[in-house]
Amino acid sequence: MFFHIVLERTMLLHPRFFGPKLRDTLTHQLLQDVEGRCDGKNGFIVAVTNVDPKGSGEITSGTGMVKFPVSYNALVFRPFKGEVLECVVTQVFKMGFFAEAGPLQVFVSNHLIPDDLTFDSTQEPCFKSDTGEWRIQKETEVRLKIVGMRIDATNISAIGTIKDDFLGEIRDDATGT
Repeated sequence: MFFHIVLERTMLLHPRFFGPKLRDTLTHQLLQDVEGRCDGKNGFIVAVTNVDPKGSGEITSGTGMVKFPVSYNALVFRPFKGEVLECVVTQVFKMGFFAEAGPLQVFVSNHLIPDDLTFDSTQEPCFKSDTGEWRIQKETEVRLKIVGMRIDATNISAIGTIKDDFLGEIRDDATGT
């Protein structure tokens, strides 16, 4: 789920930034470029914890820009198939619902929802039990298991299920809500 890893990147810097605050400028530019973004290979980069420029820069011919190799430590969120996550439901419709766990969007199809929960659109769209005890609607917290993932260069999305033991709506047993 969360990992602290070492990554490398080549930063391009314009000559106007050369001076005593070069390292600060490299760090600021790196944070702007990578924090909050998704790298399909490593996952969602949550935070950069340490920046270490490696060596001196190399001038690119014709532009005057300088390439700086930079190594940095980052906290990344990388989900895996079979992992159980706690999510917040963002959208409910007849075919299932979407939920989010931080930056990860998970779709749960109505085929991966227990049979005792049925879709109800009379008031607010939701999946509810016959007794009304269980209700999955927008803003409901659910525990789900990832059964499939799609990873591309800039995004990770997942398919989940709540059709297993100890999955579904998260409730506070003390209050029954």
